Amino acid sequence: MNTSQPIYSATWQSPSNLAIVKYWGKKGQQQPINPSVSFSLSKAVTTTTVELILNDNRGTFSFYLNNEEKLSFRDKIQRFLNHLGHEIPFIQQYHLRINSSNTFPHSSGIASSASAMSALAFCLADLHQQVNPEEKISRQTISSWARIGSGSAARSVFGGWNLWGKLPEIPESSDFYAIQLTDKIHPLFQTIQDDILIVSGKRKSISSSAGHDLMHGHPYQQGRIKQAHNNTFLLLQYLENGDWEGFSNLAENEALSLHALMMSSNPAYTLMLPNSLALINKIKAFRQKSGLPVTFTLDAGPNIHLLYPREVKNKIKTWEEEELKPLCENETIICDHIGEGPRKIN
Repeated sequence: MNTSQPIYSATWQSPSNLAIVKYWGKKGQQQPINPSVSFSLSKAVTTTTVELILNDNRGTFSFYLNNEEKLSFRDKIQRFLNHLGHEIPFIQQYHLRINSSNTFPHSSGIASSASAMSALAFCLADLHQQVNPEEKISRQTISSWARIGSGSAARSVFGGWNLWGKLPEIPESSDFYAIQLTDKIHPLFQTIQDDILIVSGKRKSISSSAGHDLMHGHPYQQGRIKQAHNNTFLLLQYLENGDWEGFSNLAENEALSLHALMMSSNPAYTLMLPNSLALINKIKAFRQKSGLPVTFTLDAGPNIHLLYPREVKNKIKTWEEEELKPLCENETIICDHIGEGPRKIN
């Protein structure tokens, strides 16, 4: 049987997320060695469509990025589908045509795998329920599925603030899925802004997966695990109390600690670029001079996330345009903010 017409189809949009306490290093099957806390973005999203096609190529898939077939992602997606095959039997019964698009550069340190894999997990859950209407898939299960594709994707299945990683003091927490921090978030952090300063949109020289692997045997691994646990509890307090100064200090410390782990790996590597450091210095100098609540973080890449409460957006606009924009690649800034999470596209 040969047909290109889909029998079933699902389209979902899922956000990238920005970790304040960073996940770095893993164990077992995509489980974190330390807890992490993030918030989901609003505009930095991946939109994915998955179509189930009944033809002679059952149990196969094709992947397209912006309607152009991309073979470089095949191995990652194949491993993901292989793992989920026993939970989603239709993977072996159809050809899957997967088409994705991003609103931001992929593989440049803005957690594109988090948004991509969570969007794919939502599509598969949606299709599973179309094929088996009597079965319902929970967000917890989707988070667990997304984690297999990319650890940080576990946190992208919810909006707002999220926690991933088992903490004995928080019984509902888990290494297998994220939980949403719906309670005790101060209004200050419910409207947090994230202006992504694009230092480079190019693919990173070292992937995050390779970076995680280098944490095995890292001389500072145990110290990092302890630091992340302590910072998780501190951050939860700051988010509840509306403590911007504490949040700012912790966010910057976590970001620079992450990059210090990279620089002290074996082999060592550096993802920050000269303009990354120039932007950090600009942000610190402006904060000291103006007294305004601006801070920064980085993910595993060179791009800087400028964080601030929504109420000061107009007060920093001129400074951002005049001082920060010229240091960005093609003067590119993605102005984003905390978002409501994934949504189905009809």
